[in-house]
Amino acid sequence: MAKQGSRNLWQGVLCEWADVLDVTDASTVVTLGEGGTPLIESRVLSQVTDARVLVKFEGLNPTGSFKDRGMTVAVSRAVERGAKAIACASTGNTSASAAAYAAAAGIQAIVLVPEGRISMGKLAQSVVHGARIVQVRGNFDDCLEISKELAEQYPVHLVNSVNDDRIEGQKTAALEIVDVLGDAPDIHCIPVGNAGNITSYWRGYSLAETTGAATKRPRMLGFQAAGAAPIVRGERVLEPDTVATAIRIGNPASWQQALDARDESGGHIGAIDDREILKAQKLLASSTGVFVEPASAISVAGLLERHAAGEIPAGSTIALTVTGHGLKDAQWGLKLEDGSDAVPESADADTAQVAQLLGLA
Repeated sequence: MAKQGSRNLWQGVLCEWADVLDVTDASTVVTLGEGGTPLIESRVLSQVTDARVLVKFEGLNPTGSFKDRGMTVAVSRAVERGAKAIACASTGNTSASAAAYAAAAGIQAIVLVPEGRISMGKLAQSVVHGARIVQVRGNFDDCLEISKELAEQYPVHLVNSVNDDRIEGQKTAALEIVDVLGDAPDIHCIPVGNAGNITSYWRGYSLAETTGAATKRPRMLGFQAAGAAPIVRGERVLEPDTVATAIRIGNPASWQQALDARDESGGHIGAIDDREILKAQKLLASSTGVFVEPASAISVAGLLERHAAGEIPAGSTIALTVTGHGLKDAQWGLKLEDGSDAVPESADADTAQVAQLLGLA
């Protein structure tokens, strides 16, 4: 048994990575203990791809998604600058994170979401944390444009990933992977929605190489849902449509940065259809014990698609980011592969009957 008081409590991104986040004594740190998420080896994915596949489970951040890494920095900076309110556009995860960190900071969160296009789990988080929520009759891109105009014209601080503080905080996930592995992986698979996360990982890996913490940078493999794939198509998608609500974005704010990460790494950005996304969600949950929302499962589906295309060298070390917990969009976990509802079997309160039903008798 460890000696009492001998284990240090994780202090959150701004404290743990203060040396790369420009934290000063005057900084106002608003943290919920984000970061430090596990890197889990997937036995089945490793066997299927003949590689070493490790899953960075960002759903174990405080509000259930990777957004918390950037939000702690963005909200801390907002408070430091005297802001009394923050604003964001969101498909769900950003609003949940912004609402929680605003509550912790004692300031108001204003969140704009597309009407009828946000999961109840994510909306509930914004509600319970006390955010002022406006459902906009439009899509995410409309919400983001309005949020930017609000920040320009009124005393509110924008905390979407167009704010570089968000990218700075999110780069720490790449640094954690390097810290655990002792080097960068050969390949990194990641969902692409607004494209802030692929941008931040590339920044983190580039920093690790520059400082000598890593000897290389990985090939970045990003994946968009087929119904919301503007980067793949090379044009804005006016009505993005996919079960992967967190990446249902038609005009990514970090579009060019995503292309830079792809091109500089010799990587790839591809499109995956919803059926493959949902199959991958169930595969990861049933084989690795990691339950993620559909937008996260696209990393798994994308890896399998690239392997089938012969693009994954045997023996590679692959990091795979899953960005949000499955409880964020739990309805899809209740569906079978054919799309029907999962219905548990029933029995009387009788041991013999239960044993017979289970095939034990």
